[in-house]
Amino acid sequence: MSSTATFATLFTQRVIIGVGDMAVSNLGQVVLSTYALGSCVGVVAYDPIAKAGGILHLMLPDSSISPDKAARQPAMFADTGLPLIFRALAGLRAERRNLRLFLTGGAAVLQGEDSFRIGERNAQAATKFVQDHGLFVKFSDLGGQQNRTLHLEIASGRVTMKTPSGTEAFSLAV
Repeated sequence: MSSTATFATLFTQRVIIGVGDMAVSNLGQVVLSTYALGSCVGVVAYDPIAKAGGILHLMLPDSSISPDKAARQPAMFADTGLPLIFRALAGLRAERRNLRLFLTGGAAVLQGEDSFRIGERNAQAATKFVQDHGLFVKFSDLGGQQNRTLHLEIASGRVTMKTPSGTEAFSLAV
């Protein structure tokens, strides 16, 4: 078995974002990744001028159900995680007016009746936040019934989304 390593792949640093967590970066060799977005929503934000971006893997729409948990893990909830990622990006000199967003997830992955509708409620909370704050959503793939995995290349603003039915790539740099 042979593989060809390029200069870029030799120095790539992958940062894994877990459920209810987030990460931001302005280092070109970094790739941010989050896996298995089912009912959770992934919010990818990228400023092509600052070359800074981040991923938030939010799990629940509203922190009022567990204020103590929200204090310890604010990225878990839409209402506390979304302000957190945008503050973190501002700390990397990303400007709101330059940010381009990709929203995905919010799937109905449970078989049968889902009386809690967590995926739908997560998607609504994220969409409402970005609309209320005048943020530009360049791509959106919310709902459905399949999980998604995301990768954001900081150097290029390229987002790769993998699902059980295939892989798609999007550019947040243009």
